Amino acid sequence: MNRFKQIYKQIKKYDTIVLTRHIGPDPDALGSTLGLKEIILNTFPHKKVYAVGTPTVKHKYIGELDTFTDDMYNNSLLIVLDTPNKNRVDGVDVDKFSYSIKIDHHPFIEQFCNIELIDDKASSASQLVMELVKNTKLVPNKEGASKLYIGLVGDTNRFMFSYTTPKTFDLVSYIIKKTNLDFTKIYNQMYERSITDLKLQAYIVNNINITDNGLGYIKVTEEQLETLDSDPASVTNVVNSLHNIKEMYAWVICVYDKNNEYIRTSIRSRGPIINEIASNYNGGGHIYASGAKPKTFEEADQLIQELDKACLKYKEGE
Repeated sequence: MNRFKQIYKQIKKYDTIVLTRHIGPDPDALGSTLGLKEIILNTFPHKKVYAVGTPTVKHKYIGELDTFTDDMYNNSLLIVLDTPNKNRVDGVDVDKFSYSIKIDHHPFIEQFCNIELIDDKASSASQLVMELVKNTKLVPNKEGASKLYIGLVGDTNRFMFSYTTPKTFDLVSYIIKKTNLDFTKIYNQMYERSITDLKLQAYIVNNINITDNGLGYIKVTEEQLETLDSDPASVTNVVNSLHNIKEMYAWVICVYDKNNEYIRTSIRSRGPIINEIASNYNGGGHIYASGAKPKTFEEADQLIQELDKACLKYKEGE
């Protein structure tokens, strides 16, 4: 029995299913979680299905999350999406569930679920959920498909990144045909920006440093954050808007996170491998999209130096 059928068998078996994803969710984490919830309920209307985890205001348009309670542990199935390691799972204790499944597209870090569907060549966790639906008796609906589409588009940056493959387009075509999805409306939701967001982006662009080796970097202190009247998540989210700057091979935004007492760091790349460097600073991720959590700005400076060397190596190898 292949992994898809094994997962479907467990979904069919359990009457209570809890879905979660990684801490600090992006559109793919939320889209894959909420999309799978909708599709399970569409297939099995009488099941109790909950999507849990800490909500984010920025991505509220994707859907509402459920409040987790301890009684949800009882004879329940847990499905963890878009999360490679146990300590990144948001809002629940994996070990307290009767059975657990992981669906993830990050490079493998550790096994912590009974069944693990991992494909680090997939563009997104949302793509893997589409593939699960296509290969089982799960019945997609427009509501679920729209959330999966948001997740996939978010992680591929509108199909621009290199891990967008023919399979990606095949699965998107499949889900659109099955649900008659109107994807043009989705882009309006995803890319609408407030004037405050644009001013923040302008601040980052105006103040970013670019090294001779092609690394862009900016450090935002607590005082600067207060002046900007912003928050760490909003600042680091700007990293996705800097992809087409000619002078940069890679770029990093570091901002002090007062609530968690570390330097919240987002890194992106158009060539240099960055996830191995991020893993040295309590982080990791994809080869071209990673995050890290250095404890101090001094550690952040070390991270920036390593990234700069990676840019030099890439530049010399071109």
